[in-house]
Amino acid sequence: MASNNLSGVVKLDTFLELKNLEFLRLSNNKLSVLSKTSPNASPPRLIKLRLVSRNLTSFPDFLRNQEGLQILDLSFNHLHGLIPKWLWEMSKKTLLLINLSHNSLTSFEEPPLILPCTNLIRLNIGNNMLRGSLPIPPLSTVIYLVSNNSLEGEISPLLCNVSFLQVLDVSYNNLSGMIPQCFTNFRKSLAILDLYANNFSGPIPRIWRSGNKLHLINLGRNKFYGQVPRSIARCTLLQYLDLGDNQIQDTFPSWLGVLQNLRVLILRSNGFHGTIGAPRSDSVFPELHIIDLSSNMFTGLLPSKYFKIWNAMRNLSAESLTYMHFISTVFAVEYNYKYRMVYNYSMTLTNKGVRTKFTQVSEVFTVIDFSCNRFQGEIPDSIGNLKGLQVLNLSNNLLVGQIPLVIGSLSKLEALDLSCNKLVGRIPWQLKQLNILAVFNVSHNHLTGPIPQGGQFNTFESSSFDGNLGLCGNLLSIKCEDSEASSPSSSTSEEHEDLVPISHFGWKVVLMGYGFVMVIGVIISQITIKRKPHWFIKIFGVKQWKRPIKSVARW
Repeated sequence: MASNNLSGVVKLDTFLELKNLEFLRLSNNKLSVLSKTSPNASPPRLIKLRLVSRNLTSFPDFLRNQEGLQILDLSFNHLHGLIPKWLWEMSKKTLLLINLSHNSLTSFEEPPLILPCTNLIRLNIGNNMLRGSLPIPPLSTVIYLVSNNSLEGEISPLLCNVSFLQVLDVSYNNLSGMIPQCFTNFRKSLAILDLYANNFSGPIPRIWRSGNKLHLINLGRNKFYGQVPRSIARCTLLQYLDLGDNQIQDTFPSWLGVLQNLRVLILRSNGFHGTIGAPRSDSVFPELHIIDLSSNMFTGLLPSKYFKIWNAMRNLSAESLTYMHFISTVFAVEYNYKYRMVYNYSMTLTNKGVRTKFTQVSEVFTVIDFSCNRFQGEIPDSIGNLKGLQVLNLSNNLLVGQIPLVIGSLSKLEALDLSCNKLVGRIPWQLKQLNILAVFNVSHNHLTGPIPQGGQFNTFESSSFDGNLGLCGNLLSIKCEDSEASSPSSSTSEEHEDLVPISHFGWKVVLMGYGFVMVIGVIISQITIKRKPHWFIKIFGVKQWKRPIKSVARW
């Protein structure tokens, strides 16, 4: 009866009268379940019980006497207080999956040293209010999810005895201390290591051995310091590496480029410094499509040669609805049971000006965030190679020169932040071609001329252009003259934009102008032949020296 639109109140006693009942699933309806049962009731021997989102406030009493239960899912309810001791004793030889996530549970009634269910595959007690030390799951556990709680203290070395562990997610807790060296025991099994948003400290240990199975390492938002251990390069299956928001002091780990499957690299808010040199070959970082180096101390030029070879950022189809994930498939041979779990990657990025947590990461999401560093020089035209780029943030650097016209060809771009630099010149009208650009910020530069009109530019706030005294346009208090505000209808150069059609003048005026230019041309030619340009300078001034020559050539 799961995943329907049933409503009303259901008494569990009604189902417990069905003595041959083995599977009971009332999840994803609008039912309210009364869990109290008659003390004289003789419940059936259930194999699977799923009561998801059923407004339960306490554990059903009839579970105490269950001996053959394999799957127990009470997630997304209102369970609160202690997890009873008897829960780990009932069916302890048969339980394969326990899901108590998204409740208000606070602790264990009598926390055992190791939870006793001898055949448990998956334990999910995440998104509760659990306090105390990290519980050690049964040694048979393959998937252990305990994120979003208030657990504290160090990780016990006993956890390393869970030798079949594939997924360990303890993110968003208050755990501290160092990563145990015995994590090397997980070399043949662990694929997901998520320690994000805790208080772990010390140097990142050199525990990464050859032949490991790691797909995701997330050590972000902790207190790790020192350098990035080069042993991470042995994680040949690694797709996701987050070392952001720590206290790491190192140069750019270009040697990570050997990881042929790496898609996400987050190093933000650390002490990374120095220049980013040229890649050693054209085959480094071949799958990278999210890189966040923001809030560090990188210097030198932007890595233009990397922009040329990051092939995964080219021509990605933004229509894909698939997400980055890891699939764990486990067989419980004794029970003829196959369990398949999809673990979706999540991450936190500054997207469109807002620090955002993505609970799912699209396979084609493409981001470059180099903001808040000390990069210098011009923005290279090679940025135009990254046709699949969706977010580009180069703000708060020391960049100079003009905004490259090629940015107008990045048709997938949704957010562009070039604010707080030293950019000059006009805002290219080619940026009007970015039809899905939702965020645009060029504030606090030295830009001049009119703000392009039409397209997405009609949707931007005036604050996007603050701090550019030379800009003018309808969004600002400084209005443009008509000749300045007009946009070119084709890809003509600025030189031709200044030309005025002859039809705007009378023929007499044109002929007079032509005669005047001819006279000036004769004078200039004489001056040039005699190599005495100071005559001309005395008459017309220094600033007029080159312009008549250009005009003569044009006529």
